[in-house]
Amino acid sequence: MSGHSKWHNIQKTKGAQDAKRAQAFTKIAREMIVAVKEGGSGDPANNSRLAAVVAKAKAANMPNDNIKRTIEKALGSGSTENSESVTYEGYGPAGVAVIVDAMTDNRKRTASDVRHYFDKYGGNMGAAGCVSWSFDRKGVIVIDNEDEDLNEDEVMEAALDAGAEDFEPDGAIFTVYTQPDDVAAVSEALSGKYRLLSAQVEMVPQNYITLTDEGDIKNMSKMLEMFEDNDDVQNVWHNWENG
Repeated sequence: MSGHSKWHNIQKTKGAQDAKRAQAFTKIAREMIVAVKEGGSGDPANNSRLAAVVAKAKAANMPNDNIKRTIEKALGSGSTENSESVTYEGYGPAGVAVIVDAMTDNRKRTASDVRHYFDKYGGNMGAAGCVSWSFDRKGVIVIDNEDEDLNEDEVMEAALDAGAEDFEPDGAIFTVYTQPDDVAAVSEALSGKYRLLSAQVEMVPQNYITLTDEGDIKNMSKMLEMFEDNDDVQNVWHNWENG
């Protein structure tokens, strides 16, 4: 599988990401509540969508007590969370494909915000399906190798034995790919042996675009920043090969 560059993009703003941990936990909690309600169960064993979000939460170092409380909140009759999942697609500068996953209690507000970010930074929001055909939905687990000096063959064997489909070494990280419903089980098997940097279901690009114009690079960076700062936006997937 060709290079999956999302983690490299995250690494470059790791300090900023660390500063937004509370916001990240809030977004994961919202995703967890919707997964419980839409999946009809608070048991990850019976709700594959919830299992995937729990795996994501654990890889993000969300405390187990927080995870438990969030699931209990979702199951409680007094829960007022009424967000729903919605996905927007469009193009960034120079035709970069962008998918925005959101959780919102007001579709009109969120759609307006997303469209504004696309328009302001040289892109445009398109119709459903306009770019998603060029992405594959996969479970993606990123293993830290920066300070570990892990044995590549051993990690690959462990990943494949756990049920992974593909394995990609890349210096400081190893990326493991699974079927979407398998990401929780595979990450659980690997988390006892290795430090996981992330574990979640992602939209993985089939091909990548490299931006060469400084204006395009600046606009694309700012667009992504605006998306990620928006409380309704859960994830942003794109095929920009950043450095």
